[in-house]
Parts: sequence; structure tokens; C-alpha cells
Amino acid sequence: MSARDTGAPRTIFLIAAEESGDRLGAGLMTALRERLGPSVKLVGIGGRHMAEQGLASLVSIDELSIIGFMAIPKKLPMILRRIREAADAVLNERPDVLVIIDSPDFTHRVARRVRARDPSIPIVNYVSPTVWVWRGGRAKKMRAYIDRVLAVLPFEPEVHRRLSGPPCIYVGHPLLEDLDALRPNVQELARRTAAPPLLLVLPGSRRSEIKRNMAIFGNTLRLLRDQGVTFEPVLPTVPDLLESVRAAAEGWPVQPRIVVSDSDKRAAFRTARAALAKSGTVTLELALAGVPMVTAYRVTEIEAFVARRVIQTPSIILTNLILGENVVPEFLQQDFTAEKLAPALRDILSDTPARQRQVDAFARLEGIMSTGGRKPSELAADEIIATLR
Repeated sequence: MSARDTGAPRTIFLIAAEESGDRLGAGLMTALRERLGPSVKLVGIGGRHMAEQGLASLVSIDELSIIGFMAIPKKLPMILRRIREAADAVLNERPDVLVIIDSPDFTHRVARRVRARDPSIPIVNYVSPTVWVWRGGRAKKMRAYIDRVLAVLPFEPEVHRRLSGPPCIYVGHPLLEDLDALRPNVQELARRTAAPPLLLVLPGSRRSEIKRNMAIFGNTLRLLRDQGVTFEPVLPTVPDLLESVRAAAEGWPVQPRIVVSDSDKRAAFRTARAALAKSGTVTLELALAGVPMVTAYRVTEIEAFVARRVIQTPSIILTNLILGENVVPEFLQQDFTAEKLAPALRDILSDTPARQRQVDAFARLEGIMSTGGRKPSELAADEIIATLR
């Protein structure tokens, strides 16, 4: 679509408070410029990806990235201060639209403050809160301060309708824009079936997850080796965690090949035969790449106590929820042990019914998530432009 004649330059305020939202925001900024022209003013809060698109962030998102209930109290005074500052910045800017991207614990508090003080500013929420997992009452409350929700999962519009949430439109998951980078060519497909099989090891992308998961993942590989299973482990990580990952893997009996670049990670996804992964968005990435997996997740006992009483879904794996069946095995809390992970992994490294079930299910995923050939970032940009005041 060509740039539009919009008269006076438009101002769009974007807020992304962690890495995943920052990536989404960067793609969105590109699509908005393509539609509104180079004069559009894009301001707000973001990370390195949005900075590469020209955003001068008001604050470092490293301060705002939070995981787990227990982490919030320690950072609460700083978070509350940043919420006030972000809301004040929006009100001073008086943008044509405020776009909050994921991270609802932070971004929705900003949105509520902005709506209370200036109801004329439209507010779009890119990435729905997980109202389908817990705290479903949030959906109805969002109607007071959110004008439109841009969903990245195909079942979310129906969830918001059922829960009386704001208007919700499926724009597609950003991973759909990476399908070509995830799908193997002929040579890479041959590597998937060659010996020794390549095994992806994905313990997480946060320091707390590395500390929590690496030892058990290493013991799982030891059990596999002791049972006579041959494999080549590859562990993708990010540059900031490289030293922590290396130190944690030093005692592993089977040393992984550690890769840090996006291109090496994508190559590993295209050639891997199976994966051992911490539950998260990476499980959807693996499924779209056609890689069968075993997933694991563990939190503190207090967090687990709360989660058991509020989580309303039969699985925490995105792929399972989108497919509507639990094809990906998940080992949570007390089940997160090497003794349980090893046999499940052995099962999907070989040609077994369990492996084939995942392969067949993953083949249906792209059709379920289809956006009709349109890029999710472009669809999101069009919906945001439709809300400009």
C-alpha cells in the first residue's frame, strides 16, 4: 500500500516493555511508515529493535522486564514511577493513538491513567492479555480503556466476545512472517533424518530460567547417553546470556554446540530432529518449523500454588491451545525431572507414533493461523490507522 496523504504529520505513541514486544513494535513501525509516510512521528518506549527503527526510548526496557509473581514486589516502587512517567509523556505528546504492546502488568496501567485523564486519545492493545488462561474478568474491564485489541492467536477474538471484552481482531502471529526462515530446504531436510540426530536444547532466554533449568536439562542428556541414544545437542542463546549458559553447561556429560546469532539459530531449527524446550513462545516457533518437542516448565512453589487455582486451560503450550489438542507433552513442576524427560525425548528422536502425531498436527498449524497471505505487521498497522483520531 502506498503512503497516504494525511495532511499534518500523525503522531503514534508506542509502548513495549520487553524483548518480544520490542520485536513486534519494530515490525509495526516499518509497516506504519510504509502507510503513513516518513513524516509520521513515532515516539514512546521500546528496546533495541525499535531503536533500530528510529525510536528514542524514554526509558530502558531492561528496567521493566519482569517474570514471576515474586519479582514484582522488589521492583514495585520503580515500576509505579515509570508508569506515572509514561502516562505523563503520552498526555504531554497528545498522540493520534496510543499503542500498548503486550506486557499488561505495565502497559495496561499506563493505558488506564491516560484514559482517565484524556479520553479523546484512542488506545490500541497489540497482543491480548492471556484472559483465556486466567483472570478472565480482565476482558470486560478492558472495555473501559481499550478501543481495539489486536490478537496474535486465532482463538482470541472469540474469547473476547465470550468474555464481553473490547473489539478484538486477529492480525496473525509475527512468526508467520518468518516461515521461510524456519522451513528446511532439501539438504536441510536430509540432515533431519541423518545420524546422529540434531537435538535442540532450549532452556529459556532469561537468567532465572538458565539457573532453574540447565542442570535438569543436562541430566536429561546424560540419561539419554547412558541409555545408548546418540545425538548432537545444539543450544541457541542470546549474547547477553552466553557466559551464563557456558558456565552452566560446563559439567554436562554431552557438551552442546552453543550458537548465538539469529541465522545460526534458524539453521538449527531447520535441521533439528527434535527439541527439549522450556515452555513459551519458542514452542510455537518449533511447531511451525515442524520440529517435534518435549516441553518443561517450573516456577517457585508459591507461584505454582497460585497458578493451580487460577489457570483455566488444559495446557500451557500455545501450540496445543491453537490445535485444540494436547499433542506436545509438557512436564511441569514435580514432573520436571530428567527421569521423565529422557524417555519422552527418546520417543520423539525415533520414528514412533508419538513423533508422527506431532508432525501431522504441526502440518495443520499454518492453515489454522493463516492471515490470507497478508503480513501480521501490515494488518496490525491497518487496524491502528483505522483508530487514528
